[in-house]
Amino acid sequence: MEGASYQRFPKIKIREMKDDYLKFELRDTDSSMANALRRVMIAEVPTIAIDLVEIEVNSSVLNDEFIAHRLGLIPLTSERAMSMRFSRDCDACDGDGQCEFCSVEFHLRAKCMTDQTLDVTSKDLYSSDHTVVPVDFTESAGYDSPEQRGIIIVKLRRGQELRLRAIARKGIGKDHAKWSPAATVTFMYEPEIYINEDMMETLTLEEKMTLVESSPTKVFDIDPNTQQVIVVDPEAYTYDDEVLKKVEAMGKPGLIDIHAKEDSFIFTVESTGAIKASQLLLNALEVLKQKLDAVRLSEDTVEADDQFGELGAHMRGG
Repeated sequence: MEGASYQRFPKIKIREMKDDYLKFELRDTDSSMANALRRVMIAEVPTIAIDLVEIEVNSSVLNDEFIAHRLGLIPLTSERAMSMRFSRDCDACDGDGQCEFCSVEFHLRAKCMTDQTLDVTSKDLYSSDHTVVPVDFTESAGYDSPEQRGIIIVKLRRGQELRLRAIARKGIGKDHAKWSPAATVTFMYEPEIYINEDMMETLTLEEKMTLVESSPTKVFDIDPNTQQVIVVDPEAYTYDDEVLKKVEAMGKPGLIDIHAKEDSFIFTVESTGAIKASQLLLNALEVLKQKLDAVRLSEDTVEADDQFGELGAHMRGG
């Protein structure tokens, strides 16, 4: 029956996984669920970021607000963010940062004493919690790379000084982008590409080469043994329709047929480093599950109210 709903059991298959990169397949579901997962990964998985800055001394060329903004955008390791409380919901403190349940305190003290410019970086931030520290990019950067020194906050010349106290709190990307754990989250429909072999036999080798080269990406190639056009990388197809236009121009409609699988998606996730990309997916699934449970509970409550209302009307003789 068209339009009927039915229970589905989505499946995830990991294709490639690194600390800051994840590629996976999501199958047996529709685009609404895929987009919900994407949006949750970007905007609703909690992380920890600097939210309050108290500057004691600042004689650098940058004003206080500029430095506070730069501090907020430094990614912090956030493995324990899911178990922390939001500061607005914490009943164990008054929001001053002296709370193990909802905040982490940082200190920075730097002063340039030489004629050489001093780079104040994220490695100069000292945390009160060893599990929440600025993300270290040393492993991904070369030994001679500037990233080895950390993320630059400000540069100081002789006599300039910076002293501050900062409070990091739990938050989500929906409130501010500094709390978003994802650099990019994209998905595409998995393409299905069919080649009509009988029609392909009628083309010359030169026409086959022209057809292959019409695709902006390396989707097709020619088999050196059989001289047939083959699909080498269907996922490189960007739904640009250039190949289909070329087929029409050649007067061979139906030679190649391309359509998207409506229940199969390929996700690419890049993390900021606050949490691993794999953990980002797991946390997103947990958050999505909590939201769906809340919706189901709300529906049950509304249904109970409706039943009570009908009962009340019956008891009143309505």
